[in-house]
Amino acid sequence: MSWPHKLTIAVSLGIAAAGAPALAQSTPAPPLLTRATTQVDLGVVTYYSLRPGARIWFRDPDTRTAAMKLPAILERAPIDGLPDGPALAAEVEAAIARGQPDDDLVLSNAWVRYVRALTRPVAGISYGDPALEMKPESAEKILIAASRAPSLSQFVDRTAAVNPFYAALRDDAEKQEALNDPRVRSTLDRLRLVPGKGRAILVDVANAQLMMLEDGQVVDTMNTVVGKKDAATPLLAGTIHYVTFNPYWHIPQDVARRKVAPIVLKRGVSYLKAARYETVAGFGQGKEDLVDPTSVDWKAVAAGTVEVHIRQLNGPNNMMGKMKFGFVNDFGIFLHDTPHKEFFAKARRNLSLGCIRVEHPERLAQWLMGRDPTPPGDGSEQLVQLDKGVPVYVSYLTARPGDDGTIAFAEDVYGLDMPGAAKAVMATAATAQ
Repeated sequence: MSWPHKLTIAVSLGIAAAGAPALAQSTPAPPLLTRATTQVDLGVVTYYSLRPGARIWFRDPDTRTAAMKLPAILERAPIDGLPDGPALAAEVEAAIARGQPDDDLVLSNAWVRYVRALTRPVAGISYGDPALEMKPESAEKILIAASRAPSLSQFVDRTAAVNPFYAALRDDAEKQEALNDPRVRSTLDRLRLVPGKGRAILVDVANAQLMMLEDGQVVDTMNTVVGKKDAATPLLAGTIHYVTFNPYWHIPQDVARRKVAPIVLKRGVSYLKAARYETVAGFGQGKEDLVDPTSVDWKAVAAGTVEVHIRQLNGPNNMMGKMKFGFVNDFGIFLHDTPHKEFFAKARRNLSLGCIRVEHPERLAQWLMGRDPTPPGDGSEQLVQLDKGVPVYVSYLTARPGDDGTIAFAEDVYGLDMPGAAKAVMATAATAQ
């Protein structure tokens, strides 16, 4: 019986209820169990038990090069969310020094622990697209991916880098001994969600900026206007599937109560026509049948005891501007144009009720669509499907790598870097919509 098989038996005996102590003592523990001081993943044991003679790290020069990179990666792993990384690094170094075939499992155990730490769920994110949520994979899948990599050395580098933003911030923080700064730690944690491959939109609410990413690299940026402190833009992950041209503005209930209803009570329902507002039965496809505004109890709307659905017709003064970029989420948040371009020149751009106004919607639309964003139809609201959905990550980066190797810190306007703050901000955002 090969020693990985004996390891499976030994581990099973070690965790079994005390019923056969003599048998457990009569089975010699393999070297790993007596040397290891960190947790041994049973999934790793099973992987090797089912594949006698399997080697991932000691196959050839490239895999040995990959093995030699692991100690340094694990030494700094606490910042990546693996507190016992240094202990694993010591075990890996000892295994490399021994260089026995059975020590391959020691390296795999450390690698699985590290990858799972990097891919643990990110706190404080609301997922409109569940496919974007980080979910640690099984040990078998992690090790199969490593074993099939054309170059294990390059695969280790890419995995440990996470994405270019993450790698650069971590490197700068190491050099400046700022890894324990709460802004650095919080930002690194949020950045784990951003993919290093494919196309994606990253909205950095802390700096009120939108970035278009291709394989993790920024290809274009623009300013945004984001939520006020008391109407915070929540952290989201969703997928944009279409561009809306000439959109309606569906007025949030709190705006209808605070801004529209008092004016209607003062000036009458004629105000609605002058402002290009319509009252409808509800928001959403198939729900927006017109409702006679004289049938609405506007006093009750102003008091907050009755809801009213109001949309603003498209046109030069529409608050959505000429384009909207919607995606499924629980807060009714989307990206959109605005007639008030002057706000993008302000240094502080926490001015909205939660939604995200974009400075150059036509550039964003062209990048998303891969062609000139010419609005179709007769000027009415039109949805144009994208060839492929593009994920959008609304994040909060209070620490970002600077061009000169220094860290650029942003003000923590929402107080998200304080423990337990994310849930409070989500609750505030939900109330504001």
